[in-house]
Amino acid sequence: MMIRGVFMIKLEKRDGTYEVFDKNKIINAIYKSTINSKYGIDKNLGKKIADNIENMINENKINLTVEDIQDNIEVLLMESNRKDVAKNYILYREKRSDLRKSKWQMDELQKSIWANKYQYNNESFNEWIERVSGGNKKIAKLIRERKFLFAGRILANRGLPKDGIKVTYSNCYVLSPPQDNLESIFDTAKYLARTFSYGGGVGIDISNLRPKGAIVHNSAKTTTGSVSFMDLYSMTTGLIGQRGRRGALMISMDVNHPDIEEFIDVKTDLEKVTKANISVRINDEFMKAVLNKSMYECKFKVEADGEEIVKEVDAYKLFMKLITNNWDFAEPGILFWDNIEKNHLLSEDKDFKYAGVNPCAEEPLPAGGSCLLGSINLSEFVIAPFTKHAMFDKTKFKSCVRDCVVGLNEVLEEGLDLHPLKEQRESASKYRQIGLGVMGISDMLIKLNIRYGSDESIKLCEELSNMMLNEAVTQSALLAKEYGSYEKYNENALFKSSFFINNIREDVKDLVKKYGLRNSQLLTIPPTGSISTMLGISGGIEPMFNLSYFRKTESLHDEDVIYKVYTPIVKEYMDINEITNEEDLGDIFVTAMNLKPEERIKMQKAWQINIDASISSTINLPYEATVEDVYNIYVSAWENNLKGITIYRDGCKRSGVLLNEKPKENKKDNSYEEIEKEDKLKEEETEKFVCPECGNESIIPTGGCGICLQCGYSKCN
Repeated sequence: MMIRGVFMIKLEKRDGTYEVFDKNKIINAIYKSTINSKYGIDKNLGKKIADNIENMINENKINLTVEDIQDNIEVLLMESNRKDVAKNYILYREKRSDLRKSKWQMDELQKSIWANKYQYNNESFNEWIERVSGGNKKIAKLIRERKFLFAGRILANRGLPKDGIKVTYSNCYVLSPPQDNLESIFDTAKYLARTFSYGGGVGIDISNLRPKGAIVHNSAKTTTGSVSFMDLYSMTTGLIGQRGRRGALMISMDVNHPDIEEFIDVKTDLEKVTKANISVRINDEFMKAVLNKSMYECKFKVEADGEEIVKEVDAYKLFMKLITNNWDFAEPGILFWDNIEKNHLLSEDKDFKYAGVNPCAEEPLPAGGSCLLGSINLSEFVIAPFTKHAMFDKTKFKSCVRDCVVGLNEVLEEGLDLHPLKEQRESASKYRQIGLGVMGISDMLIKLNIRYGSDESIKLCEELSNMMLNEAVTQSALLAKEYGSYEKYNENALFKSSFFINNIREDVKDLVKKYGLRNSQLLTIPPTGSISTMLGISGGIEPMFNLSYFRKTESLHDEDVIYKVYTPIVKEYMDINEITNEEDLGDIFVTAMNLKPEERIKMQKAWQINIDASISSTINLPYEATVEDVYNIYVSAWENNLKGITIYRDGCKRSGVLLNEKPKENKKDNSYEEIEKEDKLKEEETEKFVCPECGNESIIPTGGCGICLQCGYSKCN
């Protein structure tokens, strides 16, 4: 191939396609092979080898395969004085070859998740990758390398036969909020059922429904209030099956609603609204009233007849009720609504409005909006892990982000007609929301010898989140160049958005100015419960939950055998360093239970700055955490401009299962009968998390999800 008299070297790749020879790839590959080698790093060796390869090809004027190039690199390295580097390079090639030929190494739990959730009709692992990648070779390669996975609905449903199967590729939706009349309220239940039947979760906001005691023009005279309809939606959620799980539902209410106190209290009755998460939409004005301990007016105007209902509340007392319930029952969560509405790409678009959030709250969406998700496994981008030379491969990460944006857009296009409802199909077409996220943050930091929550970890994650945003926007602009901007694209509004102004590089802004954007929403961080567990890594924004846990299996004598299992990253580190006791692990091995809440908030802020959607987030607290601790966390979260957060205290009434040992109480003055009676009463007051698949009670609450450590079952609430 000749361009202006220069011979362009083309390489045939393993998939049969061609790419232009880039000697920088050789330089980088050899440099990485010198890291942690016997005689140390050599920055010049790669350039010498790359120059030799380039000269050899130019002299012969031939095109070679990637394998040919790598064979010649091996020969030249063996002929050099750095046979230690040659050894590392050869071992790396062998490892990559094994990865291409075989499936991931999975333990019993991981195999169970893949087989029960994502495998279709006994397909092989390679057939599964081909199906879910949709023919995109780059996506297939990333999945095989464990660097990226689509979310569960795509992994389960993409590429299935179109013979009447009703499925969607989107994990979750937000429906139009029910309007203040019975027809709309029950229509919403109908739309919930339809969406659940396709496999999607749903978020709805009930702030439009008139408060308890308001006049209605029927035989009842006055309404039972907005909260009374929550059980209707919860019951609907519980009725519809979804291949091994039930639907997921989020119900939210604005703090301005006069029924807000009843809403906050509704789940203190463990028999009510059992199939939904609930969250309160809180604004800045209310938070200022909380800090000032001043009064606050909750107002509702009935549009039908102009009746205005006003309820004055003590802001601090109301907030403390929410905090106390959260401490005791793990709900409601909090959505900082002003932070949500101010910090995204469409914040200045007057025609755009968020209608609510999805069940795990990482996706604020307009009416009919959907979450089309996929997450990058950051831990697989660490070079020379666990060593003093460990480093993060930013070049490959950037490339991965771009490829994943393309991959998600391909799925979006394929699935436009598969959404259950008309408003969902219209929203997806008009706004083209995608949600690219990350997982394995904790594993990445351990491989880099960095403590989760440290200043160094925060600085790195701020850099990676901004890098991710700019690469995603760049690729969306290039897709707009080829296919056009999304239908509702508004350039003037976009360039007035403070999120866009503050976070996007000037060269990327120029690209967007020239071509527009293919997507209105790009980044989010979901909990990644099932897919991260299947990969054996930490989920979403979360630190690892525990260093180890216990599993049980039946022996030949039908007795349960309990055995200890280490979290994969812990086991890998212990094996490499020949450590046999987890107490000998270093300070970098922090867990959800011993991480300081303020460090966890700083980590979320580092990502939230550059995430245009939101982040599913659960701060896990030990049993002995106080109500004041919960108060301080929520206030700090608001002050740090987080969009939302949930707190789960170990052993609270919402689970009843104590996952970590609590401090022993001094009961020497109590009789055995009194202690037994007290424990029985506590057990009756709590709601247990029991896996519906295997009956196991070891369900870890993390990132808005519960994951069964026995069979891999997961649920959003």
